[in-house]
Amino acid sequence: MKKRSLLFIAISLMLVLLLAGCGGGGEVPEGENGAGEAEGGTFRVGMECGYAPFNWTQIDDSNGAVPIDGSQEFAGGYDVEIAKRIAEGLGKELVIVKTEWDGLVPALVSGKIDAIIAGMSPTADRKETIDFSDIYYKSDLVMVIKAGSEYENATSIQDFSGAKITAQLNTFHYTVIDQIEGVDKQQAMDNFPAMRVALESGIIDGYVSERPEAVSASAANPNFTFVEFTDGFKTSDEDTAIAVGLAKGSDLLEPINEILAGISLEEQQEIMDTCIENQPAAQ
Repeated sequence: MKKRSLLFIAISLMLVLLLAGCGGGGEVPEGENGAGEAEGGTFRVGMECGYAPFNWTQIDDSNGAVPIDGSQEFAGGYDVEIAKRIAEGLGKELVIVKTEWDGLVPALVSGKIDAIIAGMSPTADRKETIDFSDIYYKSDLVMVIKAGSEYENATSIQDFSGAKITAQLNTFHYTVIDQIEGVDKQQAMDNFPAMRVALESGIIDGYVSERPEAVSASAANPNFTFVEFTDGFKTSDEDTAIAVGLAKGSDLLEPINEILAGISLEEQQEIMDTCIENQPAAQ
């Protein structure tokens, strides 16, 4: 009887421990409406880390740069500064996940990241797959060219008729090239560093970009300049604005919009100007 009693007690203790391990108090599962959306935990943000001044890669944490997950490098830029403010407002630790442009939406949908903060426009096509916050920056389209080229005094997009023009793959920047009559539209490129190399080498005559990136490019390379048009590309507000990408039905949408509402247009521009000034020379 004593042995049976001891055995019963041992089994009871094992059951208690097992139930305690399966009960509450564990971590919030990731990948459901954004990983770990309850207050606390991490806020995993995807970006290219290669689209200065919105986001870039650097070797240290100077000027408030944030470590890139799984890397010895750091991310800086306008998107990083916005992500820092959002993470602080959510009461979460910011984690930057360096992700290729084409991989951002799949990473969000699969739950690998909680948000896309990467200079992404809330286009109608993207809204079919993911949700977007209110906008956190808006800028006009320009053409980045070589300084001293025949296109430096252009005022209209039609002045680029016959020019070899490209833009980033899977962006609306590439689609607006078709508005230039007689343009020699080149194959879209994966990222902005690749386009800058192509422009420097003469493979292309110019690439379509947003003004902050163009200012960044010309600041990093004195051989570059950009054209601001009086007769420019026809775009919609959703094309030229950028917003935070979130999983469909994410609980983060409302609190993120509240945080973004606290950043005035003047502060947005101050942050952008500082980022342009602080970008690494190689970006």
